[in-house]
Amino acid sequence: MRKLALTTSLVLLCITWFCSSAAAEEKPRKPNILYLLTDQWRADALGYAGDPNVLTPNIDKLAEQSVNFTHAVSGCPVCCPYRGSMMTGQRVLTHGVFMNDVQLPAKAVTIAEVLADDGYDTAYVGKWHLDGRGRSAFIPRERRQGFDYWKVLECTHNYNNSAYWADEQVKLKWEGYDTIAQTRDAQQYLRKRADNDKPFLFVLSWGTPHAPYNTAPEAYRRLYDSKKLKLRPNVPAKMRARARRDLAGYYAHCTAIDDMVGELLKTLKTSGMDRDTIVVFTSDHGDMLGSHNQYKKQRPYEESLRVPLLIRYPAVLGDKGQKLDALINTEDLMPTLLGLCGVKIPKTVEGLDFSGHIRGGECPGDGAAVITCPQPFGQFLRRNGGREYRGIRTLRYTYVRDLDGPWLLFDNEQDPYQMKNLCNQPEQAELQARLDKQLKKKLKQQGDEFLPGGEYLKRWGYKVNANGTVPYKN
Repeated sequence: MRKLALTTSLVLLCITWFCSSAAAEEKPRKPNILYLLTDQWRADALGYAGDPNVLTPNIDKLAEQSVNFTHAVSGCPVCCPYRGSMMTGQRVLTHGVFMNDVQLPAKAVTIAEVLADDGYDTAYVGKWHLDGRGRSAFIPRERRQGFDYWKVLECTHNYNNSAYWADEQVKLKWEGYDTIAQTRDAQQYLRKRADNDKPFLFVLSWGTPHAPYNTAPEAYRRLYDSKKLKLRPNVPAKMRARARRDLAGYYAHCTAIDDMVGELLKTLKTSGMDRDTIVVFTSDHGDMLGSHNQYKKQRPYEESLRVPLLIRYPAVLGDKGQKLDALINTEDLMPTLLGLCGVKIPKTVEGLDFSGHIRGGECPGDGAAVITCPQPFGQFLRRNGGREYRGIRTLRYTYVRDLDGPWLLFDNEQDPYQMKNLCNQPEQAELQARLDKQLKKKLKQQGDEFLPGGEYLKRWGYKVNANGTVPYKN
């Protein structure tokens, strides 16, 4: 009996060891990615960022649970350049999408292709703006850059009469306000994934809060009285009436998106996927909205180049948020997400992987992000002093050169609204020289010759009109 008992114990011990070893060798589940991309949402226009006007309770709550990159920048603050760099992890002069309405080359290695090769399903819904063949043109599968599930239009800002293409060359329409309709489609996709062990990348690319501003549903527009809005001090008196009117509509779009973020987070939770899903909330660039007498993007000012960036991943990062002041740039997004997913980063990537820093390690950056405008375009920008520039944004300073030399220098701690240009002032000579040396060093490292925009147009074969814009068809 003792021998039998000993034998039984050994068998049980072996079974336990075998099961434990098998469990230890089993690969952990790769996380999903839900990438929530807004259009023209500047970093300060959120409740958690201190905006006294806007109502964003769901995103504010998301910020409390996320890594909040408080100094994220859009290095080339324009729609298509951002998307090209976000997709490839490359800088704009490498992938060639340094202005709007040009095509991301088919040879590009995108985050969707890399994740698909690693076993991910890939999905994209909303604004694409990387095909460069007309803003309403059908985009066939071979030009989708690795995405499978597909409900996309190149670009529209008609949010209440919004078309899209799926697999067939039959133009479809979103019902009502497309921000809501696209979110409902994403929710349906998520619910169907609840019992699927295969990870996914889902990019939901809303067109709002980009202009036209006053086109959100009436329920959201009623929330904002333009007369009661508090403006940034750098909006000049002659722009204030317009800025108030447009901000009221802008904020209405923002609150509509905020409601949709809340709905998506609830869907993740009820589907049991919230802990294993990386949620990213960000924007392609900001919007001047009257600051410095300017509108829209491309400018090197805070309102244009600073963007929100929240990354939530409860299974690894926990439920308590943290703030990181790292200068993370657009080309850093792809390698950072691949790093969080444990997926090998391709050699084509030029950006930095901040995933280790998110987990508590050292910051891979050097405390400065390059900001650039290789080819200024658009009628409004041309009329208002648009120019080629290169610059750096550090934790404290913004320093910018145009083709003629030093142009802007701001101390963002002492002058957060950038109302005092310190450039070429004798008492700032030492600081300016140090920042200029730092900028030139980074440009040399990146192989950026800082040429006139026309030279890059020739290199890539882009044809532009009198406004410097690549002509497109709606």
